[in-house]
Amino acid sequence: MVERTSLSNLIHASTRRQVIANVAVALGTLAAGPRLWGGTQQQAMKETPSTTANAKRTSLHLEFDYKASPQRIYEVLLGSKQFTAFSGMPAEIDPKEGGAFSMFGGMIIGRNVELIPNQRIVQAWRPTHWDPGVYSIVRFELKTHDAQTMLVLDHTGFPEGEFDHLEWGWHNHYGEPLRKFLV
Repeated sequence: MVERTSLSNLIHASTRRQVIANVAVALGTLAAGPRLWGGTQQQAMKETPSTTANAKRTSLHLEFDYKASPQRIYEVLLGSKQFTAFSGMPAEIDPKEGGAFSMFGGMIIGRNVELIPNQRIVQAWRPTHWDPGVYSIVRFELKTHDAQTMLVLDHTGFPEGEFDHLEWGWHNHYGEPLRKFLV
């Protein structure tokens, strides 16, 4: 059985050094992620090689506008059935802080680090083809403007050479399918 670290305890750590150390311990528990899902079958993802200009980039920032409420988007991103419906691939998501997830048929795994209902989702996130123990941070901010919601996505800490592939993936596996699903 995998021991789960309470991430709410991490948030209340008194120093930055303690927070970093505690997050490192929590992320270490994610290495067991594939076992949590009964060894989901690994599927090959289309790799998009990085351009020379993007080869060293390890973060990206994207913004998507949707004609839906922040609550609706929040629920879709954290609901197994709704995520499966919009992405077209199996997803298992524990929608609590510290909860593990497996998306796109087990190709993406991780854990919810911080959840502020209808406002923010922060996840320790990794494709299973990355080296074991390598995780990045994905942050979704939901901001209401006019009659729409802007989904601000920041993905940081991923390995060099992954930028173009990830940017393509965010648009083609999240951005546009989510837009069509929310209509």
